[in-house]
Amino acid sequence: MTAGDGDGIVSAMTVNLDAAASFLAAQARVLDRRRFQLLRDETDVDTVLAAVAAYRNRDGGYGWGLEPDLRAPESQPGGALHALEVFEEIAPAVTPRAVELCDWLASVARPDGGIPFALPMADATACAPFWAQVDSTRSALQSTAFVLAPALRIAGNDPAVAAHPFLAAAVEYCFDAIRRLDAQPHAIELSWAIQFLDAAHENYAEAEPLLATLGGFIPDDGVLPVAGGDPDEAMRPLDFAPVPDRPARRLFSQEAVEADLKRLIDQQQDDGGWAVDFSSYSPAAGLEWRGYATVKNIQILQRNGVI
Repeated sequence: MTAGDGDGIVSAMTVNLDAAASFLAAQARVLDRRRFQLLRDETDVDTVLAAVAAYRNRDGGYGWGLEPDLRAPESQPGGALHALEVFEEIAPAVTPRAVELCDWLASVARPDGGIPFALPMADATACAPFWAQVDSTRSALQSTAFVLAPALRIAGNDPAVAAHPFLAAAVEYCFDAIRRLDAQPHAIELSWAIQFLDAAHENYAEAEPLLATLGGFIPDDGVLPVAGGDPDEAMRPLDFAPVPDRPARRLFSQEAVEADLKRLIDQQQDDGGWAVDFSSYSPAAGLEWRGYATVKNIQILQRNGVI
């Protein structure tokens, strides 16, 4: 499948979806295989929701390795992110699980409205240190923004989520935290803050000027190395702004976006899947991240008209 020639268009590039399907069948978890089927209109919403329900706890949150490098069973903000991604993908369908997850998020929110980066776990076996070794009593912009970005997009289609009090409190926390940034944020935190502002743009006037401010932290080529990460680990234009015709996309030149689309297409591996540029903390997580990345990258390329 190719994109045509012309200004602003990636040309003569191909993505092998059949090879991707074979890779997912061989190596990916059931959830990502079902998400891929949904992208191709080969399954229904209930099937995808059943797959993500396997990671749900009685408290309404999600754990059990839904965030591949956070394998503890307890409900975690990282698990909430990935569940919300699924709830966003089923649109225009909605699920009551989204409101129930907002209930859980409200139950773990700090008094300032923010969410801790991670919560305590009884056994941190195979969990990345950055999840296990954090202060769970303090709010974190990164985790609050990474649950709010998909939650706000879901809210545009789900009135029950839009009316949930967790969103209003968390949005104000993020706005305040972003206003107080006075130095270069960590690349991953910056990416999620930008995605939050992009999602908030339609309903909150504060989002526009804050988005412009955060754009000042991004180099001209759109590539920002991840401090403390692997040598080639970086956040790139399609990490910050994966969807065209959105406010966040205006932070990047057309040339930077086209270069990143070409990079993404070129990185499909011989086995049909995509790799990630960061280290995994268990053999299972390594496989699961590849399956997750394969679905995510195909979704980005599809949204950008490449496939």
